[in-house]
Amino acid sequence: MARRDLTGAVDFGFLEDFAAGDAEVIDEVLALFREQAAMWSTMLDATSEGWLDAVHTIKGAARGVGAFALGDACETAETEGAVRLESVRVALQAALADVAAYAHERALQSLKTPRG
Repeated sequence: MARRDLTGAVDFGFLEDFAAGDAEVIDEVLALFREQAAMWSTMLDATSEGWLDAVHTIKGAARGVGAFALGDACETAETEGAVRLESVRVALQAALADVAAYAHERALQSLKTPRG
């Protein structure tokens, strides 16, 4: 997986600008997003008592990393109800795939960049 695999689910330019290009901050934010996604995924079920809280939390985190389509899907689920949870799950998976491709590309670049 590499940058060529990005779907556009995450605007990494937004994240890079927000983090002022600080690679360590970018990596940390994306690692936290990935870790939290595992927890959120289990709550994205209409039978889960906390699905609405999960959707609200995901919305903020998504917009913070530049996953605007995911944030919008969450906002729709907040207003239209659990019937929209599938679109949140799909958008979350797309965002996670893009994050994985981006992280992979960054790891490859770090191998190519000489350390001085």
